[in-house]
Amino acid sequence: MRRVVCLLAAVVVTGCSGGTAAVSSGPSGSFVLATTTSTQDSGLLDDLLPAFDEVSDCAVKTVAVGSGQAMKMGEKGDADVLLVHSPAAEQKFMAAGHGASREPVMHNDFVVVGPPADPAGLAGSAPGTAAAALKRIADRQAPFASRADDSGTHAKELALWKAAGVKPSGRWYVETGQGMGATLTIANQKQAYTLADRGTFLATKGLRTKVLFEDSADLRNDYHVIVVDHEGVNTGCATEFAGWVRQAPAQQLIAKYGEDRFGEPLFFADAGR
Repeated sequence: MRRVVCLLAAVVVTGCSGGTAAVSSGPSGSFVLATTTSTQDSGLLDDLLPAFDEVSDCAVKTVAVGSGQAMKMGEKGDADVLLVHSPAAEQKFMAAGHGASREPVMHNDFVVVGPPADPAGLAGSAPGTAAAALKRIADRQAPFASRADDSGTHAKELALWKAAGVKPSGRWYVETGQGMGATLTIANQKQAYTLADRGTFLATKGLRTKVLFEDSADLRNDYHVIVVDHEGVNTGCATEFAGWVRQAPAQQLIAKYGEDRFGEPLFFADAGR
């Protein structure tokens, strides 16, 4: 009888040996994080999620898709929290009442990458903006690989084409329908240009492709965390993750990620802004 009483007591407060048992007063259960392929392909999630697991009773299931698809999952209640990088679409998502909160987490930048031969002549020619760089690619009809997957990267690409006054079409314009890592591989095989987030480009091995245009204001890439507002979502765990990823331990991990492998961070922490 004493053994039964002790076991019950251990669940609530302590064990019979006098040691304390960890009792969580926070949320629990499983939840779905719908996030971009860039956070997965860059390897960031492999560092970030185990750190969250150490401090939470919530079990995270990750689905890596384009930002547009992640938000569609949120609209249907198939995801509890989103980590995405398509600001205009995110604002529409929030305005439609699908999100309970939206906060900045981090940013990196996009780069225009292409074959070493650089048939459009981007390297060293100072196009000025990424839109101008893409227009030069279109004018030369140099091969370009588009993700064409409703992702944040695809949305950025389309915005750049619009700014350039170009409606891309023809044999030179290849729509992959794939994530960032796969599109980089296809561009490498076809000796094509593509728009990529810097983190995934640096983390993708075996590429002959080079960065041929970078560092313009129209290439900034912002990531936000959104807690989904939908019946049936695990709001407690979603809110806990959204808060944790903006706290100092997670932000420090984000700010340092990639330094040891690439000599530079792949992301910059943004929770303070």
